[in-house]
Amino acid sequence: MLKIVNILTLLIIAVGLCGCIQSDTTDNQPTVLTTGGDTGTVKVVDIIGREVEIPKNVNEIVCIGPGCLRLITYLNATDKVVGVEDAEKKWSIYGRPYRIAHPELANFPTIGQGGPSPKPNPEGLIKVKPDVLFACYLTEEQANDLQQKTGIPVVVLSYGKLATFNNDDLFDSIGLAGKILGKEERAKEVVKFIKDCQTDLNERTKNIPDDKKPTVYVGGIGFKGMHGIDSTQCNYPPFMAVNAKNVVDELNKPSHVFITKEQLLKWNPDIIFVDEGGIQLVREDYNKNPEYYNSLKAFKDGNVYGLLPYNFYTTNIGTALADAYYVGKVIYPDEFKDINPEQKADEIYTFLVGKPVYNAMKEKLGGFGKLEFNN
Repeated sequence: MLKIVNILTLLIIAVGLCGCIQSDTTDNQPTVLTTGGDTGTVKVVDIIGREVEIPKNVNEIVCIGPGCLRLITYLNATDKVVGVEDAEKKWSIYGRPYRIAHPELANFPTIGQGGPSPKPNPEGLIKVKPDVLFACYLTEEQANDLQQKTGIPVVVLSYGKLATFNNDDLFDSIGLAGKILGKEERAKEVVKFIKDCQTDLNERTKNIPDDKKPTVYVGGIGFKGMHGIDSTQCNYPPFMAVNAKNVVDELNKPSHVFITKEQLLKWNPDIIFVDEGGIQLVREDYNKNPEYYNSLKAFKDGNVYGLLPYNFYTTNIGTALADAYYVGKVIYPDEFKDINPEQKADEIYTFLVGKPVYNAMKEKLGGFGKLEFNN
């Protein structure tokens, strides 16, 4: 039962959208502090607990920080964006499905550097005159300082702990942004869609006995850069979503971990997945030491498969879900016999970012499928 509960929180349990915005008791709308038609303001409480006064009607916005613009894309609100970070223009778009789906975002004025330490440009922000500035991963001090320098209300959002889904902050953020932008129904739809995918994945696999499950491993996980076969993750979300038997979980670590090649050989998993963000490093290492890799059961038997990288400027939730369906198809073909992973990926992408972008990602990253290795 405990395991099922943990899995049900994995791909983000939907939580009530109350608490993010101060509302009255009659219509659950944001409390109006001043009135005057479209010039009125409302008071909101952001994800880090700051009270922020914003316009009642928000028509123009900017986003700064890891993943912030992605959340606005999920809400179908890119038409309100008036400026973007330089990183959104210059970085490769192929690890970020929302940017593949919305090339027009590169045409907006630059409002800051972007990246893990975003460095927003106050002058650039003032120039584009947004009604609200959404930001991910700013501290209270940083948010207050930016608000003071620009005179623009700063609302902080969050994905919670990086590269995990077992927290409430993400859906709280979607709910808050949805209320501010008049996208409450869409926010609820996003929550429901992700929760329905997660429930479907769990229902297909929850009753499979452990002794009927192959052992699995994922290598090539990105962690502050690209890494090879020794870079992996405990509690790997796509594995947990389908109740997979991850050999690394015995280490009882919270998330990312580096292992030794000797340890991987000792585990000798039945199936190995490789995050395609690190596939080139795995191939290079294979060419240097094919004897080691061919000592692994999965390599010897041809049971090595590619997964799309889902952590790029924080978590691409759609890609993580698509990976989970592909993992399920590989490990439990009978339970996923009705699923075409590529079609499912595009179903997910179309809902979340507005376009079927799997083929574009496949062309650049490799996509789903068996991996061939030749020395």
